[in-house]
Amino acid sequence: MSADGSRTAARTAPNSAEAADEHAPTPPAPAPSSSGTPRRRGRPRIDLRRLGLAALLGSTSRGRLPDAIGHVADAHRAHHPEADLEPLRRAYLLAESSHRGQMRKSGEPYITHPLAVTLILAELGAETTTLTASLLHDTVEDTEVTLEQVRREFGDEVCFIVDGVTKLEKVDYGAAAEPETFRKMLVATGNDVRVMSIKLADRLHNMRTLGVMRPEKQARIAKVTRDVLIPLAERLGVQALKSELEDLVFAILHPEEYDKTRTLIAENAAAGDPLGEFAEEFRTVLREADIAAEVHIRPRHFVSVHRSRIKRGELRGADFGRLLVLVNEDADCYGVLGELHTCFTPVISEFKDFIATPKFNLYQSLHTAVARRDGEVAEVLIRTHQMHKVAEAGVVALGNPYDAGTDEDGAEGERVDPTRPGWLSRLLDWQRSAPDPDTFWSSLREELAQDREITVYRAGGGTLNLPAGASCVDAAYAQYGEEAHACIGARVNGRLVTLSTVLRDGDTVHVLLAPPETASGPDAEWLDHTRTPAARIAIGRWLSSHPEGPVVAAAEPRPQLTVAGMRPGAANAVVDLPNATVRLAGCCTPVPPDVVTGFTVRGGAVTVHRVECPAVQRMSASGRVPVAVHWAEPDEGAECRVTLIAESFGRPHLLADLTEAIALEGAAIISATVEPPVEGRVRHSYTLQLPDAAQLPGLMRAMRKVPGVYDVGRGKEPAAATS
Repeated sequence: MSADGSRTAARTAPNSAEAADEHAPTPPAPAPSSSGTPRRRGRPRIDLRRLGLAALLGSTSRGRLPDAIGHVADAHRAHHPEADLEPLRRAYLLAESSHRGQMRKSGEPYITHPLAVTLILAELGAETTTLTASLLHDTVEDTEVTLEQVRREFGDEVCFIVDGVTKLEKVDYGAAAEPETFRKMLVATGNDVRVMSIKLADRLHNMRTLGVMRPEKQARIAKVTRDVLIPLAERLGVQALKSELEDLVFAILHPEEYDKTRTLIAENAAAGDPLGEFAEEFRTVLREADIAAEVHIRPRHFVSVHRSRIKRGELRGADFGRLLVLVNEDADCYGVLGELHTCFTPVISEFKDFIATPKFNLYQSLHTAVARRDGEVAEVLIRTHQMHKVAEAGVVALGNPYDAGTDEDGAEGERVDPTRPGWLSRLLDWQRSAPDPDTFWSSLREELAQDREITVYRAGGGTLNLPAGASCVDAAYAQYGEEAHACIGARVNGRLVTLSTVLRDGDTVHVLLAPPETASGPDAEWLDHTRTPAARIAIGRWLSSHPEGPVVAAAEPRPQLTVAGMRPGAANAVVDLPNATVRLAGCCTPVPPDVVTGFTVRGGAVTVHRVECPAVQRMSASGRVPVAVHWAEPDEGAECRVTLIAESFGRPHLLADLTEAIALEGAAIISATVEPPVEGRVRHSYTLQLPDAAQLPGLMRAMRKVPGVYDVGRGKEPAAATS
């Protein structure tokens, strides 16, 4: 529908949220020119004039396939020889009749656009349902055809896909139409990825025919394509569409660099073909090794050449392309790798195994580079034919992953997408928390800017998929949602770390939460450590609703100091000096059954220390002679004194909770020190009087159970008394 809501028979492509008139002649394409630039291999361009003529002549007799979709049928049958073409025939007849009289800006009948989009998908191997929906993808948006009519004539699946790609009306949504349209498409993609497949093919054809648009409008559409559509094509693994979209955007947004790159490619084509020589040598090596393989030259597309030039500086002949080796079985990939590394000099730093560890967009291949004796280096891709199909077409090549089938009892199975990647699940989760179109649009671009994904393991089982560079804060919100506001720390691979710690692929993460009654909420600094929109949106919403920031309760009064009237006695420590006065050292507060030693001090008394006490090391280093000490059998109820160090995350009421835990175990606090927090962590030192040394293990367990406390150990330094 146009901006004013009218529907006329003769009109250009109607206004829309994205680009009402984005259907226009092609800009300078990154294809060869008459100057000698070699034509980049790719799908053939359809003849719009021939299609337009076929469309204007109308449909053929009943039952025959219309001439205008003959090329689509041929491409479809090449991938699906047994496909039923009747749905395509009926879809074309409905699309042609409903679009009849509509013209594109470039002058062709409008029906040429859905035909071109459908051809792109057919050549990628899309199944019949996708092609049927592709032919109809603009009918509900631009004609009088309704979704109910599509459902009645083509079924629920085609109706769902057509609805998913139908744009929202700008007259209804205003400036929010474009982001809300993408939100609608992405939500639909979460249920059926074929929605986004059609959108990508639709954008590719529109970019091919964008030349008659005003330069500023070309630039706006190209930027959205760069920021949103190209990353989506990358994540869905549709490299064939992604590469061409990149080149078309490159030509519009960076025309000078594009022209330089075109010139470089043309000059290289005239200088010789080192990759052709490499290819012949590869074929000979593999033939002699009795490995059935095809060797192809894969010219780099324009953006790839441009990036290589920036990275490497001056490019050599073999830098303008790569060699692709296709085999039948996975094992043959490694066989080819072994032969090439044996007969040529491998560049070890260039080797990557994406078969054993596929990329998050389904991509699988072996990457390597080998050098000849003359120093020429060629990059090589090794993959099976099926891997190549998926590498080029991504999810489009997987057929229909949504056919649930039936279970053992004949009941219809659950409709599950086994190919849904982690990034899409994350996106579907956080978009629900971003009602504001601007927030959604900016967050979507940030999410798609992440070019790699990692998998981390949860301590309690299961995995989390996160963008590379994600921190413990991201993991907390990915696992717990808004409950992560209570996060007070994390352990990574069993070790305590700060919340800002960046996670690596394969890490095990244990997020630590404070009890709800003591949680203080997220800190604004957490935003500096987030990479996921879900975490950023949740933290931002909490901070907006709590402008005062995290509420930290006033510090609890320190426990009242109880000072013993004399130094700790000897308890049941026995020394080898007759009649010597024995005292337990206050620096390490030894208790049975600690391993201890003693040193004589002024006045003839012997001070007993734990052997690992730093004071023992200092006195031994100064030449002091130790005195043997052992523990006698303890008397019933003999008291002892001990220093404990509690490591914890800072939170309100922590000191009170620790004091209560100590009191419940029957220990008296002689002195206590609480050091200032460092990175959210607090160190407590307690000197305690226990009725019996046997109570020490139970006391330490009770202190560790206090929420926020992650470690309790014996102290080795004196605990200063609180004031």
